[in-house]
Amino acid sequence: MSSYLLCAPPVYGHLAPLVAVGRGLVVRGHEVTMLTGAKYRDLVTAAGIRHVPLPASVDFDDGHLEEVLADASSSRGIARVREGMLAVFVRVIPGQYRAMRALLDRGGFDAVLGEAAFTGLAPYLALPPEDRLPVLGVGTTPVTMGSVDTAPFGAGLQPGRGPIGALRNRLLTAALRPALTQPLRRAADTMLAQVGAPPSPIDTFDFAYRCFDQLFQLGVAELEYPRRELPTSVHFVGPLRSTDDPRQAEDLPDWWSDLRLGRPVVHVTQGTIDNVDFGRLVVPTLRALAAEHVLVVVSTGGRPVDEVERAFGGALPGNARVATHLPYDRLLPLCDVVVTNGGFGGVQRALAHGVPLVVAGSTEDKPEVAARVAWAGCGRDLRTGTPRDQAVGRAVTEVLTSPTFAARSRELAAAIARLPDPVDVIEAALTAAVAGR
Repeated sequence: MSSYLLCAPPVYGHLAPLVAVGRGLVVRGHEVTMLTGAKYRDLVTAAGIRHVPLPASVDFDDGHLEEVLADASSSRGIARVREGMLAVFVRVIPGQYRAMRALLDRGGFDAVLGEAAFTGLAPYLALPPEDRLPVLGVGTTPVTMGSVDTAPFGAGLQPGRGPIGALRNRLLTAALRPALTQPLRRAADTMLAQVGAPPSPIDTFDFAYRCFDQLFQLGVAELEYPRRELPTSVHFVGPLRSTDDPRQAEDLPDWWSDLRLGRPVVHVTQGTIDNVDFGRLVVPTLRALAAEHVLVVVSTGGRPVDEVERAFGGALPGNARVATHLPYDRLLPLCDVVVTNGGFGGVQRALAHGVPLVVAGSTEDKPEVAARVAWAGCGRDLRTGTPRDQAVGRAVTEVLTSPTFAARSRELAAAIARLPDPVDVIEAALTAAVAGR
């Protein structure tokens, strides 16, 4: 049995997968401690993991980011992306590092497992391997690493083809350096200096892929753009196995049997964070499909069901079914299409069940997720987070009627099924790293 320290930023999409990995390590007999936001104490402890809160100076509520992102909200375009990254991932480096180092200095840990966006690990990873514990990483987003083979991360563009595509990539990368990557790198170096660490030799977007001893990407290579620069220390291990709460299976909605009446089932969700305004995606989907021979299943991501009706402006269509939470491993095998705002984990789970997608993403990494879905041929990218009713309707109809989307999604499901359990892979790597010290 070993003792592991897990580190994650206080953002649900980044920490929840690491909690699931931690739960798996606990089940396999290891002691696990997790450093993350105070808000998620119950989530962490319910998994059998000891919770240590981040200092208040670098902790925040990801459901209410207005104050943290004040500078980003007043900016536009690349400046908005830059300010958001500075607030959430760069300026937190000293506080995250000091909290993590305080735990390590007390002793008792055999290795560290960090979520890729926990940038407080950067000063520790700058140490020679012989002067620190093994540090492995978990990637919970699309690959952000820059490459001559892709457009810069954040552009939401699929790889170009041939010499023209390569030229486009170089021009876009050069154009973004002065406004995005260079300012982020300078700011990161300032934060590193505050804790006595040397300047970073790499760009911020490349940090996780070049610094961790090994990085385990929670996705399949078939959904990621090929990059000739990607190190061999990066491993695609597929999405995590079921993370459903088993109690949900005991409390199915009374309309559950309607899923088996023969109509195509379209599931629409805005996830658990970007679900304050159902008018962004849920309502356009309900309107677009109200007269169609389909069953539209809405998950509110925890918000009250009646908020959907209020956003819709009246009684919901007769073919709509709504619940706060749904057991995805029971729902997805019954679905024909998933309409989503592009949360990386949710997209991976749909594909693990061979379900094609319609993606409307505009925040965080969601445009990049949407572009990858279209590139892989397993769904449609609406290229906006607030699509019109007609656009959603056309995309759903196309995915339902064209067999290529479902066939490609089944191919990705087969690729996922061939992979071993990601937690087994991560545990084996941690065990080997500890033994090799």
